[in-house]
Amino acid sequence: MKTFRNTLYTYTQIFLFVLFALAFASCGEEALDYNNPDVELFVKQLKAGKYSLQNNTESLNNMPKFTAEDIEDLLEYAEDLTVIPSFPLAPVSYSAGGKLRLGECILWTVETIRLGHNASMGCKMVHADAENYEGIYFLSDEEVLDAAARYRRWWEAKKYPYTVWTIDPCYDEPLCGSGYMWW
Repeated sequence: MKTFRNTLYTYTQIFLFVLFALAFASCGEEALDYNNPDVELFVKQLKAGKYSLQNNTESLNNMPKFTAEDIEDLLEYAEDLTVIPSFPLAPVSYSAGGKLRLGECILWTVETIRLGHNASMGCKMVHADAENYEGIYFLSDEEVLDAAARYRRWWEAKKYPYTVWTIDPCYDEPLCGSGYMWW
């Protein structure tokens, strides 16, 4: 009877070890599906500095293919001023310096969806009177939060149809009247 218990105990330990090994092996990096991206996973990877382009076949545009259906989820992160180590844009976008704030880069993503093409070379907004893409023209944290609020209002207004009686000149321009622009 003692040998049976010892054998059972040994097999139980081996089984548990294999089970834990499989559980830890499956907890590796989650891959983002670029054709059907998950907003939460994208943000998680950006914050951790682990956004990966390994599955992307398009070398010129390394942004996931977000659509208008993703805007509401993206806007949930628009006020997040967490500084992120990188963002998937052309290297020229980092040459101007300045910190990359998650919320501002998310707003760039929303603007890119709105326009149907990259909103700018970098995910930094500048003051409308900017002469170039220097740090002195970049927005402050408070101004980024103001821009985020403007994008939220724009998105809420987009839920109502545009009619001949719509007289809002800023109906489809989130930054209209703000003094901010994408360079």
